Parts: sequence; structure tokens; C-alpha cells
Amino acid sequence: VQLVESGGGLVQAGGPLRLSCAASGRIFSSYTMGWYRQAPAKEREFAAAIRWSDSSTSYADSVKGRFAISRDNAKNTVYLQMNSLQPEDTAVYYCAADSRPFVRMPSPDYWGQGTQVTVSS
Repeated sequence: VQLVESGGGLVQAGGPLRLSCAASGRIFSSYTMGWYRQAPAKEREFAAAIRWSDSSTSYADSVKGRFAISRDNAKNTVYLQMNSLQPEDTAVYYCAADSRPFVRMPSPDYWGQGTQVTVSS
């Protein structure tokens, strides 16, 4: 499985941005896909995920209510709609896929290369 992210960029605080992650290769119903992020000088952290079998979602507390994850089965694509962005959301956002159906996606098997999101104040 290969993951390719798109949609990162520079946005002003309070603005929206949508990330996309296209997966090549077969995504089985047992998979979970989602996003991690890594801010400068910080560890990579979980942001959001969606389970392929039933579309159950999970969010980090820091993004809950502002971010929404969704999927398009036909396109093997996951989206992350980010609203009310704040400077602390500035990070490299990594798409990830876990072959197990854990909606928190603790140990992804596959990673994208990452896309930069910068929120200016």
C-alpha cells in the first residue's frame, strides 16, 4: 500500500484546509486509515482516523470539533477537513494506514511522505 498526501499549504488562523490521501493497492475492510502530525521539535502524534469496515472515527482531543475525517471507497481516498485552524496546528501531516481495525490506529503499517500545513497568526 502506498499513500500519497496532497492539500497542505499556508493558511491564516481561523481558516480551513482540506487534506487528501490517496492509497494505491487494495484497502481491505479490516484497515483503518487516518492522519498523524508532527510539529517542530515535537513527537509525532495521532490526529484522526476512520475504520474502513464501518466508518467509525476517532479524533485527538486537540482537534475534536474542528477536524472531520471522511473517505471515498471508490477512490481509496481519505480526507481531512480542517476548520478553525490555529498556529498550534502547524505541523507536517502524515497519512497512515493500519491493517488492523483499531480506530485509534496505534501502530500504522504504512505511511505517506507527509504534507506541510502552516497556520499563520
